[in-house]
Amino acid sequence: MGAESPREACGLFGVWAPGEEVARLSYFGLFALQHRGQESAGIAVSDGRNLLVYKELGLVSQVFNEATLATLQGDLGIGHTRYSTTGSTTWENAQPAFKTDGQRSLALGHNGNLVNTAELADRVGRIPGDATTDSDLVATLLSRRLEAGLREAALEVLPTLEGAFSFVMMDERSVFAARDPHGLRPLAIGRLSNGFCVASETCALDIVGATFVRDVEPGELVRIDDRGLRSERFAQSPRRALCVFEYVYLARADSRLQGRTVHEVRRELGRRLAVEAPTHADLVIPVPDTGHSAAQGYAEVSGIPYGEGLMKNRYVGRTFIQPSQSLRERGVKLKLNPIPDAIRGRRLIVIDDSIVRGTTTRQIVQALRESGAAEVHVRITCPPIRWPCFYGIDMSTRRELVASDLDVEEIRAFVGADSLGYLSMEGMVRATGMPKGELCRACFDGEYPIPVPEHAGKFLLEHPAKS
Repeated sequence: MGAESPREACGLFGVWAPGEEVARLSYFGLFALQHRGQESAGIAVSDGRNLLVYKELGLVSQVFNEATLATLQGDLGIGHTRYSTTGSTTWENAQPAFKTDGQRSLALGHNGNLVNTAELADRVGRIPGDATTDSDLVATLLSRRLEAGLREAALEVLPTLEGAFSFVMMDERSVFAARDPHGLRPLAIGRLSNGFCVASETCALDIVGATFVRDVEPGELVRIDDRGLRSERFAQSPRRALCVFEYVYLARADSRLQGRTVHEVRRELGRRLAVEAPTHADLVIPVPDTGHSAAQGYAEVSGIPYGEGLMKNRYVGRTFIQPSQSLRERGVKLKLNPIPDAIRGRRLIVIDDSIVRGTTTRQIVQALRESGAAEVHVRITCPPIRWPCFYGIDMSTRRELVASDLDVEEIRAFVGADSLGYLSMEGMVRATGMPKGELCRACFDGEYPIPVPEHAGKFLLEHPAKS
């Protein structure tokens, strides 16, 4: 994870595997997806008759232990690890969301962010004290149509949703997976020896020993139960628009997206950056963790040695801390420490995935100088982020984005680097191997594939006192 990268999107896991310990499989799947969200975690299971949900604020390893997993008995389950994109960090907003009509139940996990949330809230009607997420609204809409079954409910509700969504859902007997018609957020299907699973990233399939089958298609609803895997469309796909930030930052390096490992794409980002933004230096160092692959690519093309200059403490959870600006400004020392002997007297090229607010990059540059670096040249593996994301990454207002009103030279001065270079849009797109038109690049160029209403925002459903 880069120093100042946008916050994550959420991790989803679903499994149908009779005779397996599905709660344990879900736990390991979520463990592999921990990088996608560290605020809360939850697992829902069913034994064919009863659906049970256990969720709590915290990291996957804090929320679950042998005792809790032992209580979650069943043949099918879904799991979720959350970073809040709509609504605050409260227990009510942890997922999977659970709803029942008294006869039947459902659980739902969501990765993404809807843009017609206000309209959905009007349809549902607000109840004080409710959860304040778009995910909870969707679960409520589905629960009101459960009489005919979750499949029928999904086919009715999903076409009315606008925005980015990958869902895992379940009732007592089936697991469902769905992806919005643009496919903004990833969702992959894996085969187990006696069943199937779905996950936000292929690294979660690998950890449970599942074989990658294919991605859930944009606009597709997949059902997994004792009749196997069945598929149908709930909407046509107007165009694909996978979030390019999955490659740059969000996904884990060992995951595969569209047939390529994220590590290889990031190496290529670094190689192209070395060509586009060269400079003279003694050492190329990554900002952990997403900078590693790109720094290797930069070193390879530039001929400047690759080295480690920053250590990351991986055990700093953001779990119960509201990430306020003052905490952000103080928190980087907890997470990243320079290695003085490696950098003293040296000219450094520092490779990071993005600059959002600029404050963290500024602190890293300052910390490297204080540790004796002779020069600090910052290189970023994507273009400047100028526009907010409304599809599930926490970059919600333009005024928070340093590049929204400063040019590259002004940003360089603000972060205190000797030089600053960004990868071009063309270089970034080419590195992914994807056609430009099949990627969402809205945070860089302001071209939103799904129209965004003017009032959209993270705390849309909060009561006025909370906002």
